Amino acid sequence: MDLKRGKKKRDFLSFADYQREELLYLLQRAAALKALRQQGTRHASLAGKSVGLIFEKASTRTRVSFAVGAHELGALALDLPVAQTQLGRGEPIPDAARVLSRYLHAVVLRTFAQAKLEEFARWSTAPVINGLTDELHPCQVLADLLTAQERLGTVEDLVVAWIGDGNNMAHSWIEAASILGFELRLACPEGYQPHAYFLGEAEKRRLGKVVLVADPREAARGANVVTTDVWASMGQEEEAQLRARAFAGYRVDAEMMRGADSQAIVLHCLPAHRGEEIDADVLEGPQSAVFDEAENRLHVQKAILEALV
Repeated sequence: MDLKRGKKKRDFLSFADYQREELLYLLQRAAALKALRQQGTRHASLAGKSVGLIFEKASTRTRVSFAVGAHELGALALDLPVAQTQLGRGEPIPDAARVLSRYLHAVVLRTFAQAKLEEFARWSTAPVINGLTDELHPCQVLADLLTAQERLGTVEDLVVAWIGDGNNMAHSWIEAASILGFELRLACPEGYQPHAYFLGEAEKRRLGKVVLVADPREAARGANVVTTDVWASMGQEEEAQLRARAFAGYRVDAEMMRGADSQAIVLHCLPAHRGEEIDADVLEGPQSAVFDEAENRLHVQKAILEALV
């Protein structure tokens, strides 16, 4: 499938820019690329291309998986920490985007504001991929969906329970549910619920079922996927104690998992704080798919790069 719509470049900034069939294609292609890697088959579909990795936020999985993925597809990956480029000295985004996109065939940008990502994409002639913003994290949720597909055989008939902060991960889960058509239950403390904009957009699509649930154990009851994230994300460290009090009762533990479907899997985008948002015995237990999920970042991002470049 050609995701570029003729000669017009496509970005990967959020799921909202994609149709159901396009997201399903990316999952299918990611599974195929994973199989090729496991067979030891080289697939250099991006030979001679270059991918820039611009990181304003710290990263382990996003940085390494994109760099390795580009390499395995035959492309050169250039690590461009913001502090070591002219962007870190105040170069205007339109200037940087226009120059870098004349050198590069794709740009992965990991930054704070979604508006900054969108501005860069507006001026770039090369595809821009969201490596994480404060509002959305679509690459991670695409990897989560691939993991669910592998373990459960479907992404369209799922019941997913999101437990914890209504953050960027929750927003991307909301977009995914409302495009692919599965049920998403979000259990978030008062004051930490997802942004109303994303809930409103999901309602407009009229696909799937996105609901807010007060009791996290009720959200997890019968769910196929139970997923969570740290209570204080990057940039929120000063709120850690306040958030710990607000999130009391929202830990994913063995009792919560006993209420989920008997074949349910547990996901966490990592890094995890064992004993806070998730118990160690759940993260390391038989229902955990967390490390398959982390590996799958590599495969979905290879599929995105290949489709856009």
